[in-house]
Amino acid sequence: MNAFFWFLKYVLLGPLLRAVFRPWITGLENVPKEGAAILASNHISFFDSIFLPLMVDRHVAFLAKSEYFTGRGLKGWLTKMFFLGTGQLPIDRSGGKASEDSLNTGLRVLASGELLGIYPEGTRSPDHRMYRGRTGIARMLLEARVPVIPVAMIGTQELMPNGAKLPRIRRVGIVVGEPLDFSRYAGLEGDRYILRAVTDEIQYELWRISGQEYVDVYASSVKATTPSLNR
Repeated sequence: MNAFFWFLKYVLLGPLLRAVFRPWITGLENVPKEGAAILASNHISFFDSIFLPLMVDRHVAFLAKSEYFTGRGLKGWLTKMFFLGTGQLPIDRSGGKASEDSLNTGLRVLASGELLGIYPEGTRSPDHRMYRGRTGIARMLLEARVPVIPVAMIGTQELMPNGAKLPRIRRVGIVVGEPLDFSRYAGLEGDRYILRAVTDEIQYELWRISGQEYVDVYASSVKATTPSLNR
């Protein structure tokens, strides 16, 4: 899988994406050259999972919703092959045991010394605002005892507006913040108040570097009550 990832990044797709969209990145020096870490990103577009791995020197494994791996027809097959080929990991977001399985999947990636990409909001923003973070990221980083690096995707929401069949040509960017250290909470991954505090601190930093408007509710709740935004 990793071989195909590097082929896509440096031969098949990467050069084309760089030439067309001219992505920029600041703070790349904050991503560790080796060792496990979590890249915690805002999530405003499907393209976030494409441009972040493209611009980071190391391989990034994302926890991706299982629907990306179960689509029908040619489009579904191509999407599945792309996500599998780039090392993305399917997760079930239905809660309960599925959430525990997702946590364990992420922990295995970190235990192997890799970079793990996570969207703390748990789902793509329905309206490009930032929403409350899910505490799974806090539990994962405390159990794995790894740093978390906040990452803000800039402008990716403009590439494929609702109803568009092809992406628009827009320049996109990435702001990588300084690593956040939560080692002071080591051993407290079972304390829900600590998990909430850690998650809120991550979201605050993402809000600060992204410039998004913040809404203190879960994005999934907004999607559930406003079906037209659930796209």
